[in-house]
Amino acid sequence: MPEDGGGAKGVTLTAKVFDTLKKRTKFSRAELEALCKIYCKLITSPGQHAGPKTIINGMPSTAQTIEGIDRIIFRELMHNTFDILTEDTLIERMFCCWDRDSEGAIRLEAWILGLDVFLRGTQREKLEFCFRIYDLNNDGYITKDEMFQLLKNCLIKQPSEEDPDEGVRDLSELALRKLDVDRDGKVSFQDYETAIKEEPLLLEAFGQCLPTEENCVSFLSTLQP
Repeated sequence: MPEDGGGAKGVTLTAKVFDTLKKRTKFSRAELEALCKIYCKLITSPGQHAGPKTIINGMPSTAQTIEGIDRIIFRELMHNTFDILTEDTLIERMFCCWDRDSEGAIRLEAWILGLDVFLRGTQREKLEFCFRIYDLNNDGYITKDEMFQLLKNCLIKQPSEEDPDEGVRDLSELALRKLDVDRDGKVSFQDYETAIKEEPLLLEAFGQCLPTEENCVSFLSTLQP
């Protein structure tokens, strides 16, 4: 396995990183190499603008550009490749779950590890992924307020509705009753896991986070030599 070339066009998996990813993911050698090539194309595409925003003395400042998949490319990838046409809040949460180091760009290893869960994740891994996305403030719970915010963003408002939020509040209350197994007023991961085992359709109750089986098969087929 060749060493990392250092630049966008020269990105490759080093032998050490390759061995690590081979052990940590369900991808074959050929699939890992294909994913690396796709990554290179994504980060050198014309729309790529990687580089996080930082706040210095109350003013936004663009940090040094980091090589990786930025928010714009990530959103296009979710929409065009995986048909995940969800609204911006969920796309942003998905991006943050992939960009675990909060660098503003998804690096090669994070890209492959994220796709492993996305495409071939176990039920437990998919549960953890969806839960992290819905836990908007990362405190380990999905609260009724978070449910309201998520549902409000993804539901289409009807012009005839006098109080469009009323229906969202009712849905939030219903979702809380379904998912809050220990009845403490919020949903822990254990609550969520227990509820999903009983009713699998609740996995993506607050918006689509995962590709369909058909889209997974279609994407994986492009990785074959």
